[in-house]
Amino acid sequence: MDADAEPELAEILDGIGPRLRALRRDRRLTLEALAEDTGISVSTLSRLESGRRRPTLDLLIPLARAHRVALDQIVAAPATGDPRVHLKPRSRGRGSVLVPLTQYPGRVQVFKQVLAQREPKLVTHAGYEWLYVLAGELRLILGERDVTLRPGEVAEFDTHEPHWFGPAGADAVEILHLFGPHGDQAVVRAQSPRDGGSGGSVGA
Repeated sequence: MDADAEPELAEILDGIGPRLRALRRDRRLTLEALAEDTGISVSTLSRLESGRRRPTLDLLIPLARAHRVALDQIVAAPATGDPRVHLKPRSRGRGSVLVPLTQYPGRVQVFKQVLAQREPKLVTHAGYEWLYVLAGELRLILGERDVTLRPGEVAEFDTHEPHWFGPAGADAVEILHLFGPHGDQAVVRAQSPRDGGSGGSVGA
């Protein structure tokens, strides 16, 4: 190995443990819960987070899957000319994670979100939103309507109407979230089952 690369590699490896600990704490998971989810022992997880265990792919891959982040977000490896977009998850507190999928200010924004349980609080603001459920169940309160959406179902609405969305139960829900800041609407519309379509939809 190039001697000049050794300090850089050491820095990358040293940063993995704290990053793993931060991901787990952001999701409010105990070591025991993460061990059950990944099949990795509590002692191994603890040593990984403290830097006393060298990270390997067979350990990092199930951890990335459990935290629903890309492997390079755990490793934080430097860019090497790879043309793919390296997404940067943002913690939203209490176990929720936001992953921006687009970077076009002033246009329709696309996000992948993992939403943890939280208390409903209706809000209003300018714009138009489109939600697609990937995993789990999403509760949407829209004005006086209170509906539950399941994987593959869609909701779209004008955000001037009081609204709130989050997990329908104790488990987190994973969604795709499109937001048009100036009332831009998503082009694709899904029909609800009662209209004869295969997907669910809640219109404005």
